[in-house]
Amino acid sequence: MASAQKPLELILARNFLSSLATPAFLVDTPGTLIYFNDAAGSLLGKRFEETGPMSAIEWGAQFGPFASDGKPIPLDELPVTIALREGCPAHATFTIRAADETEHEIEVSALPIVASDSSKGAIVVFWPVGEGG
Repeated sequence: MASAQKPLELILARNFLSSLATPAFLVDTPGTLIYFNDAAGSLLGKRFEETGPMSAIEWGAQFGPFASDGKPIPLDELPVTIALREGCPAHATFTIRAADETEHEIEVSALPIVASDSSKGAIVVFWPVGEGG
């Protein structure tokens, strides 16, 4: 079954993220990771071409995020979920785990996208804390 065309706003957001030097990813309404840029791939230890789109459950299991005590952070508490659900920016600090098991404390900001057809998505920008950016 062929997937439906993504809204123009999400296509343009993906194009924008591909030119950013800051790690970033893009999600659609249900929280499916539909793209992450090369800077994010460098931090995560995998390129988007290796993973392809992933559900929130899949990317959460693979990369985290984790609280300071090492426990997974519930999906409902993540900045990306707040941006999608409430339509407002959200920010947090937590730990992710790269493909090589290296842990990184990161700052995360999620910005909602509302497409002309009323579908939603979010841009999530993140950067390592104390690793020189």
